[in-house]
Amino acid sequence: MTSLRLLFLGGTGTISAACARAAVAAGHDVTVLNRGRSGTAAPDDVRVLRGDVRDPASLRGAVGAERFDAVLDFLSFVPAHVETVLSAVEGRVGQYVFISSASAYDKPPRYLPVTESTPLRNPFWQYSRDKIACEDLLVAAYGERHVPVTIVRPSHTYDDGRIPTMGKWTDIARMRAGRPVVIHGDGTSLWTITHADDFAVAFTGLLGDPAAVGEAFTITGTHAPTWDQIYGWLAAAAGVDDPQFVHIASETIAAWRPDLGPTLLGDKAHSMVFDVSKVTRLVPGFRTTITFDEGARRILSFYDANPEHQAVDAELDAAFDAMIAHARTAGGPV
Repeated sequence: MTSLRLLFLGGTGTISAACARAAVAAGHDVTVLNRGRSGTAAPDDVRVLRGDVRDPASLRGAVGAERFDAVLDFLSFVPAHVETVLSAVEGRVGQYVFISSASAYDKPPRYLPVTESTPLRNPFWQYSRDKIACEDLLVAAYGERHVPVTIVRPSHTYDDGRIPTMGKWTDIARMRAGRPVVIHGDGTSLWTITHADDFAVAFTGLLGDPAAVGEAFTITGTHAPTWDQIYGWLAAAAGVDDPQFVHIASETIAAWRPDLGPTLLGDKAHSMVFDVSKVTRLVPGFRTTITFDEGARRILSFYDANPEHQAVDAELDAAFDAMIAHARTAGGPV
């Protein structure tokens, strides 16, 4: 494999850190640009540039006149962010990889599995609409100025330090205390959940491939358990033999906690299963190697070894109690 000069915008997040590690392992020359404010260190064996990706002058000053085989943008969320990055690297990069989101696909989905040809439309979540706007800008840049764009759409990607439930550690603490845990809907919808280390295999395989330029790719695993299974595996990993699950409609949860509404109604409330044959054609080694039963054990091992991360959200904890009490009083399914 040819070694590539890569610039990661980010590099310390759940997905980007895993991808940076995979790129180093593949023998690429990796540079990470960030402000140095994250509590997570950049992976070993990478060069670190300090710069503010939101400040055009700071970004241009950090990158200078360097050329890269690929710029990997994990930090752009609205079109203005993309424009700032392009102003600093356009014309000096062989491939610009934009990390979008599978939440941009039509919600609720009309057909499963979702493919790259599924329309992009999400009336529930501004984050998703902003990602769609970024994609529109980049498709135009590819068509009009031949900017070498590759668009990547991950769905729910986690690592050993990221609990994929509404309450995160609050849910684990409730389970261990013998208290009920809220699950949205009836718990039977299918949810594709992908470990960041698996995602990184497909992502790294697209870098430097001319066939990936001008294309969009969904990158998820093929593991799609129900939400009851996801919570159940976390309970088992936490040593809880008989967890209490209370199922409450996503719309009801959103009414109690509006901050949870967009991610539920705009994504998690629906069964989401994806066809990833497009990316596997280019990266045939990509597959799911970490299913969530194993992922849950890794998560609990991390949190039990790092108790400083065991933060209970008191307000959310109280909101869960109120939702459960209301559901039981109303005679709803519990």
